[in-house]
Amino acid sequence: MAGYPPPGQYAYPPQGGAPPQGYPPQSYPPQGQPPQGQPPHGQYPPQGQYPPQHGQYPPQGQHGAPPPQGQYPPHGQYPPPGGAQAQYYAPQGQPPQGQYPPQGGHPPPQGQYGAPPPGGAPGYGYQQGPPQGQYPPAQGYPPPQQGYPPQGYPPQGYAPQPGYGAPPAGPPAQPSPGYVPGQMAHGDAGREADALRKAMKGFGTDELTLIEVLAKPDALQMALISHTFNTRHKRDLEKDIEKECGGKFEYVMLALVRGPLMQDVRAVNKAIKGAGTNEKLLNDVLVSRSNADMNAIKAAYKKTFGKTMESDVRDDLSMQTEQLFNLIMAATRAEESAPPNQYQLDQDIASLYGAMGGNTGIPKNTVWQIITQRSDNQIRALSDAFNKKHSPSLSVQVTSHFSGHVRDVLIHMISKAVRPALHDALALEDTMAGLGTNECLLIERIVRMHWNKPHMEQVKDAYMKKYGKPLRTRVAGETSGDLEKALLAILQ
Repeated sequence: MAGYPPPGQYAYPPQGGAPPQGYPPQSYPPQGQPPQGQPPHGQYPPQGQYPPQHGQYPPQGQHGAPPPQGQYPPHGQYPPPGGAQAQYYAPQGQPPQGQYPPQGGHPPPQGQYGAPPPGGAPGYGYQQGPPQGQYPPAQGYPPPQQGYPPQGYPPQGYAPQPGYGAPPAGPPAQPSPGYVPGQMAHGDAGREADALRKAMKGFGTDELTLIEVLAKPDALQMALISHTFNTRHKRDLEKDIEKECGGKFEYVMLALVRGPLMQDVRAVNKAIKGAGTNEKLLNDVLVSRSNADMNAIKAAYKKTFGKTMESDVRDDLSMQTEQLFNLIMAATRAEESAPPNQYQLDQDIASLYGAMGGNTGIPKNTVWQIITQRSDNQIRALSDAFNKKHSPSLSVQVTSHFSGHVRDVLIHMISKAVRPALHDALALEDTMAGLGTNECLLIERIVRMHWNKPHMEQVKDAYMKKYGKPLRTRVAGETSGDLEKALLAILQ
């Protein structure tokens, strides 16, 4: 698209600028914890968890300490090497391209902790343990003492707290591109704005021009096009599309024009509006999101509908599902940059196994209290380590011990963390399998995937490996007319 800036220019945030108000949550860091990256001298792990003994754990600044500031950039920032968005808005002062993970919690580059090995096998969010002799193995500590769970299992009624046994969390991620209101690419989108106006002016609509202009821009370029159209022609692009288009073609065009943040806001409202809950759509928007993106969605929802998203979602759910989504919407997950912690991993495995049959005194809600608070890296490590220690696997045990919406959410979080591209490939096939196609959900999933182009390419590859045919071919066989043309243009 013509008129966009040379590589390295970026509209937001300015170099050295603070993240927008509301990110990270006001509760970060938790009350009483030391400042980020500065554990108190002699209190690692935190004082009172187990008694310090000479030689049992490293002095301050050695093994297990958080990485130096800037070494592991905030989760969710990209573009990755060669990404389509690199030339438009690489923030100045950020690490060189290729040194941080792509949007959405996907694995860091190979060689950094949390990255899965080649071939898509589960990776590790925790180190394998401290050097021999620095402190005892996990199963041998802490020693039993009053008020402490014996043998690594919580007593009856005990629920692990977020970050249990962990050092201070890593730096919070910034919102993904398209999740900060007013954020847009630099450049001149006048040609695109004029083409859109011409396509909808007068009698009839030029659908092919709408597809050509709207199917390719990334989130920040789309924001610039929409802003330019509205100011240049004194009109509202969304309202013009609603007037000139119809049916599912209108649905996909509006999803593109609104951008990732506002489409998520509309999708949440749609999922809970009226009788019943569209559980799949609600899960797609809210489950496995970064804290920064979740807070952005909540703020935009309140501004759009005048009510909090949390209250609206709670009113549509009940009992265990309501409790589960309260934790999800709280936006208190561990950050992807959080330091690895073997002790926390061991405790999580013990608690999960106990909650699902190994210890009847541990409540089942311990499972979602743990999984909803862990980062994708940690869930990936947790799944791999659990599967090596226990049988059947973590996913199989969750499936057998839970049902309905709760089960679907927990499996979503595990599969999205372990194999994100395959998860999304399976989700797309789910909308087209059987009799009839869920076109609205297919549109939602393709457009949401489209905002992260490198991930979209991984999903297309995963679909090809799984089903033996290109995703575009499958979509073409399930859609027709202008909707088919629009979706194929997005997937091209």
